[in-house]
Amino acid sequence: MMNIEKLYKIFGQSTGVCTDTRKMEKGKLFFALSGENFNGNRFAAEALKKGALAAVVDDPAFVPAGDSRYLLAENTLDALQTLASYHRKQFDIPVLAITGTNGKTTTKELVAAVLSTQKNICATQGNLNNHIGVPLTLLSITKETEMAVVEMGANHPGEIAALCNITRPTYGLITNIGKAHLEGFGSFRGVVNTKNELYRAVKENGGTVFVNKDNPLLMQLSESLSRVTYGTPPANVAGRPEKGGFFLSVLWHQPTGEHKVKTQLYGSYNFSNVMAALAVGSHFGIPATDIQQAIARYEPRNNRSQRLETGNNVLILDAYNANPESMRLAIDDFADRHFPQPVLILGDMFELGKAAAEEHQKIVDKLEDTGFETVILAGKEFYKTRTTRPYTKTKTTEELIRFLKTYPIKNSHILIKGSRGMQLEKIVEYL
Repeated sequence: MMNIEKLYKIFGQSTGVCTDTRKMEKGKLFFALSGENFNGNRFAAEALKKGALAAVVDDPAFVPAGDSRYLLAENTLDALQTLASYHRKQFDIPVLAITGTNGKTTTKELVAAVLSTQKNICATQGNLNNHIGVPLTLLSITKETEMAVVEMGANHPGEIAALCNITRPTYGLITNIGKAHLEGFGSFRGVVNTKNELYRAVKENGGTVFVNKDNPLLMQLSESLSRVTYGTPPANVAGRPEKGGFFLSVLWHQPTGEHKVKTQLYGSYNFSNVMAALAVGSHFGIPATDIQQAIARYEPRNNRSQRLETGNNVLILDAYNANPESMRLAIDDFADRHFPQPVLILGDMFELGKAAAEEHQKIVDKLEDTGFETVILAGKEFYKTRTTRPYTKTKTTEELIRFLKTYPIKNSHILIKGSRGMQLEKIVEYL
């Protein structure tokens, strides 16, 4: 078996790493990762044929005799993570790790946009925030990189700690802590303990955390840490959301007075994400004008708080993910808008385990208290809820599409929100 110094030397001769032969480029170092339904070792030969410098495998049966391009590891995932950790240790740069129940990808994108106006940064691409994505992000750090921004996701206890062991963050930011992935965490306390693993890691590394001053739980968990607070006054970096307007605008308090930060983000719940970007940018010396322009230019994608006009309706598409907290925030914000002819299309919230029935019923109770008339609920959990109003229910997204074909909606503002597994973006073409 190879040692890390040998692997790192080969990595240094490569043009980067790749785990997917469909994206293979000449000179890459290929890692044959396996999953429940596939054996990555089977693709090593194809990767080499496409120009891979070498292929890291963990099954000797796939290594042709005498072919030095095959590198045999005990476990390819462990090898990838060990390589990433070793690579990280070669750089004395600020590394900001971002996690949280809601908003971590939007916050990471905003922070990266702000920092990149003045710095050469390395940041998580998309939401590659798991045990594979984090190492890939770290391995994209180069000699030119001045700072890294790493998003971390988790759905089981200990995952954030494991990612921090690889990443060694010197700065940390938890967006919030809510009820999500309860199936894996077991309880809300399990979620809290896991997210708090980031604070503990930053403290061990002698670093600083950015904390939402308006979140009592985060303030309590970070009491013993070096921290920069953000949010409403009297936070270190303070602001407040401006009333009115479809998109969020933030009034940022500065010594020279209030400055308006315009965004292309829908929803007051994005206020804390914007304030986080303002705090990080300010801490790292990014000029205020650059911060404001970077935030103004950022446009959400991937079904996250997107505003779409179809010709028939105006849609707020927030169908990338959902949990009880983000669902409640979305409903509250939608209610505050007082749109003419409001329609809510909500899909099931996944991975809630034993709490699923109770949490879905709470959402329906909230809808009834809020007084919305036109509500469509999709998914087996919402289908089982009790309603006193004549809400439409479908068991699947496919049933929902058939309903929309039969009963088209027009001249309405429509909030679409549900978990990734519901794939509610499929209904857009029928609205």
